[in-house]
Amino acid sequence: MDTRGLEAVVPTDREIPRHSYGIVPPSFRLPDATHVGGVRLQVGNLRRSVEYYEQVLGLRVYTATEDTATLGPLGGERPLVALRARRGVAPASRGAFGLYHFAILLAERAALGRFAAHLAALGVRVGMADHLVSEALYLTDPDGLGIEVYVDRPRATWQRHGRELAMTTDPLDIRSVIAAGGGDSWDGAPVGTTMGHVHLHVGSLDLAEAFYHRALGFDKTVWSYPGALFLSAGGYHHHLGTNTWSPGPSPAEDQARLLEWELIVPADEDASAAGRSLRAAGYEAEDTADGVITADPWGTRVGIRAKTPVRPGTPT
Repeated sequence: MDTRGLEAVVPTDREIPRHSYGIVPPSFRLPDATHVGGVRLQVGNLRRSVEYYEQVLGLRVYTATEDTATLGPLGGERPLVALRARRGVAPASRGAFGLYHFAILLAERAALGRFAAHLAALGVRVGMADHLVSEALYLTDPDGLGIEVYVDRPRATWQRHGRELAMTTDPLDIRSVIAAGGGDSWDGAPVGTTMGHVHLHVGSLDLAEAFYHRALGFDKTVWSYPGALFLSAGGYHHHLGTNTWSPGPSPAEDQARLLEWELIVPADEDASAAGRSLRAAGYEAEDTADGVITADPWGTRVGIRAKTPVRPGTPT
């Protein structure tokens, strides 16, 4: 990629000017501390899915019933993945609106190196990419649901074109990533593993911008990537990706799919303010005991909730 004319974004991770890049929404803006919580997925076979998420991804089971399970990293406060099994569910449709992938963020490059070596030892097929702001591996679960596992580069190295962050899809130097693992074994998703972002197939970038930027209050960070729009809070490269790379329609009730993703805001009032902004823009937003539930124009549900820690073993 030709990077001439790109500028370094910020000097340190802690000194991020609020408006140094990106486009802020016209009215309500999500607080800087907003982040993605977890995802809730519909799958066809609970045992098969739990085995995959434990053995391949290295997540731990927090809670389990006959047809549900929640999983997360060692020492996590909240589950990252909640599974709901439904008999007769068909595999996810590649052309459907909704989930493109959910993205598990590792805290350090060495962990991604250990994970990459672990996948190679298992013989798991994996995609890979260098996005300038991050290095990523891509997998598909047994139901055809997309997963990214990635690590961020330091924010001081992020680049931009004017107010737009620079992101691309370049070949990943996988040998360098594996070498960063130091030859150590992968012992599962380590402490500090989080849900970094969610990426969705949508029917229109204009409608996605209206819902997620103008109404829900995300900043736009990348808008020139072909067929895609990336959004975030607090100067992150993206908490949400949207793209028009699939024709739709929305998934059927009897397909594996994303049932809901979770957006965590600092306080109850922040969730309430997001709900008011959505309703003012003409979207439905239901107040619940722990926040607000809404859905984008393609039926993808998002729960906006305050940051209340949930201990492993606590039903969600």
